[in-house]
Amino acid sequence: MSDWDGWNGDREDRARRDDGYGRGSDRAQPEGAQRMRHVQRQQPPQPRRQQPVQPPRGPVRPPAGPGAPGVPPQQAPSHDTYGGYDSGYSTGQVYGAPAGPGGPAQPPSGPGRPGRPGRPGGAAPDWRKRIKVGAIVLVSALVVTTVSTYFWADSKVRREVDLSKVIERPKEGDCTTYLIVGSDSREGMSDEEKKKLHTGSAEGKRTDSMMILAKCSSGNTMISLPRDSDVEIPSFVGSESGKKFPGTGKRTKLNAAYAEDGPELLVRTVEFNTGLRIDHYAEIGFAGFASIVDALGGVELDIEQGFKDEKSGADFKAGKQTLNGEQSLAFVRTRYAFAESDLQRTKNQQKFLSALASQAATPSTVLDPFTLYPMLGAGLDTLVVDKDMGLWDMGQMFFAMKGVNGGDGVSMNMPISGQRGGNLVWDKAKVQQLVKQIQSDEKVTVRGN
Repeated sequence: MSDWDGWNGDREDRARRDDGYGRGSDRAQPEGAQRMRHVQRQQPPQPRRQQPVQPPRGPVRPPAGPGAPGVPPQQAPSHDTYGGYDSGYSTGQVYGAPAGPGGPAQPPSGPGRPGRPGRPGGAAPDWRKRIKVGAIVLVSALVVTTVSTYFWADSKVRREVDLSKVIERPKEGDCTTYLIVGSDSREGMSDEEKKKLHTGSAEGKRTDSMMILAKCSSGNTMISLPRDSDVEIPSFVGSESGKKFPGTGKRTKLNAAYAEDGPELLVRTVEFNTGLRIDHYAEIGFAGFASIVDALGGVELDIEQGFKDEKSGADFKAGKQTLNGEQSLAFVRTRYAFAESDLQRTKNQQKFLSALASQAATPSTVLDPFTLYPMLGAGLDTLVVDKDMGLWDMGQMFFAMKGVNGGDGVSMNMPISGQRGGNLVWDKAKVQQLVKQIQSDEKVTVRGN
């Protein structure tokens, strides 16, 4: 055997002993698939379970990749790189959030999520809760404002008339009655204001207008009492002295009772001559009257017939117009421009007071602090009422006057039957019927002059 043969034999022998990995063959037929020696594949390290990513405080930025500014390529994160060895597998992880068991993780939500700033988890706002909180805040503010306004206004009311001093009073009726008085008091007025408002400079105060307002469920009634009414001043107890003065039977003008002993004697005289009990008393002077009108921005009035009066300063044309404080005072005080001086004046007073109440007792006035507070401040400083009259009673009085102006009631003069010595004599039968209807809360059918 040659060396070649021996070498071949060695090869054949080695081929028989070969484990089949990584060697060729000298056979005429090509070799089939051979098994290579098993090499243990390096297993990639298992990724550690990442902690949930906390929502960033600012806008989320995608992680920097290779080539990003400030990040070296060898430090740039790869989807499957562990220690520089690429396993060939993808972990399915989305940049910026851990992978979830069911697929790619959702992008982080929270304060930094685009379009949902400040809403955890991107949840929609709870409008019910917001509306509820807003309603509570609004109601609380209204309650605080209303209570504060009430105590402020109540502290300014001048409760100076004591009706407990009035003696021999008529029985109470089913309606609430007010005696409303406009006095010519010039208290607190400067010389310039007196000249501007044509009030004169007389000392003290007298009644310039008087009316009874009956607030009834059957309808409200406003009755003007001419100051020249012929009445008897009865016995009375002095409001200051406490001394009882007997009645003399003397008849005089109604405004003389106020001049003699003030509001208490005026109430006593009205009750004695009508038989109607007066529940509340309210009086306002010249200055307060004009200030209220100006605080409201004027009062709109339809004047049927124009007139002029130098003494009161009145100068009006017929038609609708807005009167300021000075003009309003002239309108309600004018008497010499009319043939029936006192009766026409009382009609004008009723008409104006009803229009004033209609404008004052409206939501646009009550809900507007820039109108309400000046009006209350102007009126309450000069408004004098009885000791038992509260703000609620004042409100009821204004709304009753507004009702009369709106057609819910009757506006009239006290029925007149004639004159005596220049004084107006009341129609006794009509007055008694009128008082009975008011006391019984019946619909008023009596009509005055």
